Amino acid sequence: MTPAHPPAVTRRNKAATAKMAVRHAPTDPRYTAAVIPTTILAVLAQLADAEGLAIEPWLAGLGITRAQIDDASVRVSYRQASTIIKRALRTIPRSGFGIEVGAHQSSGTFGIMGLAMMTARTFGEAVAIGIEHADITGALMDVEMETANAREVALVARPRFPDEEILVFLCEEMFASTLQLARSLVGPMFKPVRLDLTYPAPPHAADYRKLFECEIRFGANRNRFVVGTQWLAVRLPTHHPVSAQQALAICREQAAQIKRQSEIVASVERILRHRLAEHPTLGDVASSLNLSERTLRRHLAAAGRVYRDIHDQLRAERALELLSAGALSIADIGSEVGYSDAREFRRAFKRWTGAAPTAMRHSAI
Repeated sequence: MTPAHPPAVTRRNKAATAKMAVRHAPTDPRYTAAVIPTTILAVLAQLADAEGLAIEPWLAGLGITRAQIDDASVRVSYRQASTIIKRALRTIPRSGFGIEVGAHQSSGTFGIMGLAMMTARTFGEAVAIGIEHADITGALMDVEMETANAREVALVARPRFPDEEILVFLCEEMFASTLQLARSLVGPMFKPVRLDLTYPAPPHAADYRKLFECEIRFGANRNRFVVGTQWLAVRLPTHHPVSAQQALAICREQAAQIKRQSEIVASVERILRHRLAEHPTLGDVASSLNLSERTLRRHLAAAGRVYRDIHDQLRAERALELLSAGALSIADIGSEVGYSDAREFRRAFKRWTGAAPTAMRHSAI
């Protein structure tokens, strides 16, 4: 089967990019903050079910169950989501899988934000709602709208972290789902003016032209979904002012909740990263935040997180980083993440990742 990444991405380039992501991404709170809904992951699971594939191997070592993937209240981190996507692409390595995942979605997939967009007055207002509240839908790229010229506007999508292994998938999923959502709002006649993509043409480039029915520019300087401005004024037949106000109010509350959750989780992660070798307890971290242990536990529960899971996640990430660097022994790496006994560290590492640290080190060479 054809690989899901463009041929210009060599094994060496992918390895270098992966190392850069491991080195830099964990320092960004957005990488490990569990604030992303499982929308895309649920679609992946549905497609796996249709093909008789078990997704449990995709979830190994991530602290996520299949039931949680289908739970609208569950939030995952970018690290968890991107790891699951990478494992899915290795299991289902057919070309154009991102397009397939994106085209499988509709306005219903986007939950309350989809309802807010459907009940907006015009397509332009719906687009503005979608961009403002993209985070509550599980988007894995950052998006914004820009005016291209007097006749065109563009949805610009930027990778949140550098990761060539999933860039094609993320762009395909983002723009294919955007197309499906737009057509559900204004009708099947909708089509963009042009699609700009930063990567080289993949083997399945013809699938892009078939789905989007517009000019496709590969090797562009940005990832953009360009639309004619005439569409912005189109009135939506599903407009309902009362429902629109209600849906928007819920969107804003969900966005505020994500912000609150991400702040407390990010604070805990920041302290843990600097004190992993000390093996800090929940009480230690609470004290550093001038909170009681009970209050911190309650805040984490509201964010859908458990202290032990956060601690284990950060220890696993740090251990993987040190294994990749190759300078320390297994025992020393265990000590760096708070284990005085190398055997306990090996058991914990296998629980986190599904593999022994020695095997993981060999696979990284």
